[in-house]
Amino acid sequence: VQLQASGGGLVQAGGSLRLSCAAPGGTDITYPIGWYRQAPGKQRELVASIGSSTSTNYVDSVRGRFTISRDFAENTVYLQMNNLIPEDTAVYYCKGLYSDSWGQGTQVTVSS
Repeated sequence: VQLQASGGGLVQAGGSLRLSCAAPGGTDITYPIGWYRQAPGKQRELVASIGSSTSTNYVDSVRGRFTISRDFAENTVYLQMNNLIPEDTAVYYCKGLYSDSWGQGTQVTVSS
């Protein structure tokens, strides 16, 4: 299943955004999910992940600023991004950790 990421936009440095990840038709996504990002000229990287329950992991560059969470009732996984910096500018994607299927990402642009 290709997951759909949404919620990106243009924000000033220091600002916040919340990204959402859901499956088409509200399909359950109770499996481990990762948020990835790809900046221009760089490889795609995993920035945050959440297990089937609530265990989470973060890459060092976002730890303390980003929070991944899931809402089981809404079948949605969120990425709350605070204190954004220009280096966070990228296209953000969500995907099942053990899936090979990439959906459309959402652009996040942080201006200085």
